[in-house]
Amino acid sequence: MFSRVSLKASLPKHRLRRGDVATNVEHHRGRPDQEPGYTLEVFNAVGETVDVVTVQESQIDPLTAKSLLRVRPLAQAV
Repeated sequence: MFSRVSLKASLPKHRLRRGDVATNVEHHRGRPDQEPGYTLEVFNAVGETVDVVTVQESQIDPLTAKSLLRVRPLAQAV
């Protein structure tokens, strides 16, 4: 919980791109035949919430010491 992750895929409906950073706020176990998922909160560069999205586990990667953060204008999302 509350770990930061990066998106492995763009989410055009939410104006989010692959590589954007989000914070894990909830884990969803899923049913036996369903992939686990997470609710993520996405913040802008000054800490304001941009969106809250639910994704499958396969759509995110944990951040590591080899990860580099970047900044981009939200209006140019996808």
